[in-house]
Amino acid sequence: MNEHPAAAPAAPNPWDTIARLHDWLDSHNQRTPREALLLRMLKLSEEVGEVSEAVIGAMGQNPRKGTSHSWDDVQAELCDVIVTAMVALRTLTPDAEAVLAAQLRRVAERSDVAAADGG
Repeated sequence: MNEHPAAAPAAPNPWDTIARLHDWLDSHNQRTPREALLLRMLKLSEEVGEVSEAVIGAMGQNPRKGTSHSWDDVQAELCDVIVTAMVALRTLTPDAEAVLAAQLRRVAERSDVAAADGG
């Protein structure tokens, strides 16, 4: 029996996937760049609404539907929000990765977790 499990393969850089999604969306876009940006920003509201729907469904708060979602569904919807936000940020700036990294540093500093993060 192998006591040392094989290391999991390295996860791909999520920004590589975001770049491909951004390029794919742009290749199918029939709107002006400004309209495309606006619609990608508005898409966030749609995705956040789906998180709300999943939470309500996981908690069985709709008497007509009962428990219609799981907490796994909530996790998936939260991931959709993150991906949608990353694509919107990439649409706004080609430096999205650096912009997010800088914002994370600012948030860590404001919340006093920078020292714990090694920052």
